[in-house]
Amino acid sequence: MKSYCFSLLLLTQLSWLPGMAQKKTAASPAVVKIQSGRIQGVLSPATGIQSFKGIPYAQPPVGALRWKAPQPERSWDTILKADHFGPRAMQGNIFGDMGFRSDGMSEDCLYLNVWAPANAAGKKLPVLVYFYGGGMVAGDGSEARYDGESMARKGIISLTVNYRLGVFGLLAHPDLSKEASYHASGNYTLLDQQAALAWVQKNIAAFGGDPKRVTIAGESAGSISVSALMASPLSKELIHGAIGESGAMIFPTMAPLSREEAEKNGVAFANAVGANSLEALRAIPAEELLRKASGPGIPPLACNVDGYVLPKKPVDIYAAGEQAHIPLLAGWNSAELPYRALMWKDDPTTDNYVKKITELYPNNTDEVLQLYPGGTPEQVIASATDLASDRFIVYSTWKWADLHRSTSQQPVYRYIFSRPRPDMTPKMGNAQPGLAGGVIKTNAPQPKQAAPLKGAPHAAEIEYAMGNLQHNKVYAWTKDDYTVSNTMLNYFANFVKTGNPNGPGVPKWEQDATPDSRYMNIDVQSGMKKENTRARYQFLDSQYGGK
Repeated sequence: MKSYCFSLLLLTQLSWLPGMAQKKTAASPAVVKIQSGRIQGVLSPATGIQSFKGIPYAQPPVGALRWKAPQPERSWDTILKADHFGPRAMQGNIFGDMGFRSDGMSEDCLYLNVWAPANAAGKKLPVLVYFYGGGMVAGDGSEARYDGESMARKGIISLTVNYRLGVFGLLAHPDLSKEASYHASGNYTLLDQQAALAWVQKNIAAFGGDPKRVTIAGESAGSISVSALMASPLSKELIHGAIGESGAMIFPTMAPLSREEAEKNGVAFANAVGANSLEALRAIPAEELLRKASGPGIPPLACNVDGYVLPKKPVDIYAAGEQAHIPLLAGWNSAELPYRALMWKDDPTTDNYVKKITELYPNNTDEVLQLYPGGTPEQVIASATDLASDRFIVYSTWKWADLHRSTSQQPVYRYIFSRPRPDMTPKMGNAQPGLAGGVIKTNAPQPKQAAPLKGAPHAAEIEYAMGNLQHNKVYAWTKDDYTVSNTMLNYFANFVKTGNPNGPGVPKWEQDATPDSRYMNIDVQSGMKKENTRARYQFLDSQYGGK
């Protein structure tokens, strides 16, 4: 008896020693019970943020489930260790700015990741679901630039989502349409994203999130996806706010094909790879299918107006006011593409520029030269940068915001991100920035560019907006860069919380309103500016309208 009492007394005293029982309890991540089963993530003692990585939100789309709508995930009995990222979707090595932390690459790729403050259960925090960019042919939710910890530190439940890409996510075929219960095919990329949003509705409360306060966001193809998800009847009721960074599913930016054209391309693809049935197509190993889909002569694959996911072209849905009527924050970067994307190898002289404009716009040459003047080499560089960027992705983003403002009566906040990237770190050696946010690595010395890019290129804003500069070791970030990041992160976090980017410590952001269109210029000294380029977008609208 004395021995028992002594032991009890000793245990009681030890439990009060510093760093013992209390610290162990605080450092242990909670087990979260979602509809499929129990999961346990990883707790960061430094930040108090829990991360849950590699959570399946649908069954693996392999075998007979290849090119089918995502099926509900299976349940499990044991505790799932959600401590590492799941595999990334099948893709080629296309963009030099993608740094993956994923568990390899696989057709089995339908996983998502959650970052949440510790002890958030029951708090009904706002939710951010981020879709990565990469042209719907590359990208992954494990990329460090999309990491959700900084957003979680702002009191937001933050998610990234993997989805099928390329031929795995976009192939349409008449036989696939026949076997589907909804009598359509393709658009698996969007169906995956919608399945993830449905998963959020069912499960996010378990992490402390509010399913009635879900904002979706994305960059490039992710932004294009956001515009489509707002337009789709399958997802527009699942979201309550949207952020688009450079891109909308509006011609000429990854506009959807007609169902007939998409199915025709699918038949041509099957013929090109020697598959005369769905069974034969599904029997092709994933690596071989990826390789064949990347070969010469393969018809283009894209989302399509299938009558199910997309009943009409998104531009027509927005024009009719049939999209989700939610607050929208959208914008683009000040130099999405460099002037070389328009001029290629030609020197930026007035004669070369006029020749190029004449080739592109033979019936509107004088009008284009008024809108994009080129009287000096410096003017040619600036105008060629603007025109290349507008044609690539700026016009579609502008059109999206413009339509949503006029047909939804919901607030629209528009920005241009203008902060140029700093120099690369010395360890990058002879590397140079690529065309659209990538990095070209070479051992050979590279000549200095005749005219360095002025402005922010495509994809440059991601690390700033998500508070993840520290993860990108390519660039020598300065104090000013962290100032810009703090501003943009706060704007985005405020918007996720309230549908309004304004809050303490950031310059006031006014809504975009016609006819006095204004936007937030995000830079070291951020502030509102009046739009003086509307005539450019209206001209392009006359060229692209209805396509």
